[in-house]
Amino acid sequence: MLMMMMLCRKNTSVDVAGSGSGSGSGSIPVYLNVYDITPFNGYAYWLGLGVYHSGVQVHGVEYAFGAHEYPSTGIFEGEPKKCDGFIFRKAILLGWTEFGADDVRKLMEELALEYKGNAYNLITKNCNHFCNHASVKLTGNHIPSWVNRLARIGILCNCVIPETVTTTRIQQRRKEDHKKQVITTSSNSNTSLSSSPSETITKSVTPHS
Repeated sequence: MLMMMMLCRKNTSVDVAGSGSGSGSGSIPVYLNVYDITPFNGYAYWLGLGVYHSGVQVHGVEYAFGAHEYPSTGIFEGEPKKCDGFIFRKAILLGWTEFGADDVRKLMEELALEYKGNAYNLITKNCNHFCNHASVKLTGNHIPSWVNRLARIGILCNCVIPETVTTTRIQQRRKEDHKKQVITTSSNSNTSLSSSPSETITKSVTPHS
């Protein structure tokens, strides 16, 4: 009975990533938020297995990557530790960054060109690969290997973008074009969303308290 309780227990504490991580220059913490995709993880976690979704949290925003059928970005952002459709397991401190909020946003714009929804691939480009890429850019550290272990041996449980997201424009912030990037009417917004799908990002819709 005791063994069963240990296997089913969920660890929701903040961990620090392995040797060499949790370091790096900067004063802004970067976390990996790990979610269970299946209840099977309650047992598999203790065996070093499991199927996980993950997102990178920095400056109070969680960024993640999911699959969809369109050639626009699969990166989406939302409230930390509350990704719809998944069960939050734990947060892991990946390290520290010097990136300000605007710098992080610019990085996500760059990654948005590479991480498109219809390019999602279990082996080479899933949500955990995205988080690892973002973590290396932000902190110089990799995410823990166990988070993506089953992807490497081909066990699939796709991370799909939650249904409660809406498309929001990511635009390159060139100084000379700054004023043109300000959307002043709903009709201009609709026009903006219809072009350059590779520069879009999805943003979670959360109720205001």
